[in-house]
Amino acid sequence: MTKRNQAVGAYGERCATRHLIGAGLRPVARNWRCPDGEIDIIAWDGPVLAFCEVKTRRGDRFGTPAEAVVPAKARRLRGLAARWLAETGTTAEEVRFDVLSVRLPDAGPARVDHLKGAF
Repeated sequence: MTKRNQAVGAYGERCATRHLIGAGLRPVARNWRCPDGEIDIIAWDGPVLAFCEVKTRRGDRFGTPAEAVVPAKARRLRGLAARWLAETGTTAEEVRFDVLSVRLPDAGPARVDHLKGAF
């Protein structure tokens, strides 16, 4: 991954975090990593704990951002969420997996689409 792609991804995650906070969610972790992978954002939405995958794109040439979350990625995120819950001892009434698609137009602000319960 190039430094430019890393910068675009980091910017998208900041936009997604601001969007979540604006929507009333309370982030508790960002970029949580373990040997098996990474969870972009973990946030409380009332009593629901949302594990959020952020996908950022500058265009739709390779499909929409949400289309990049393929079944294998969803399985991996479920496993990472279980590991995070076990390692932190966190309990939640309900967990949910969300996808935040961040589109960066040539001009103007980023557009964030939040798909709750994506998988």
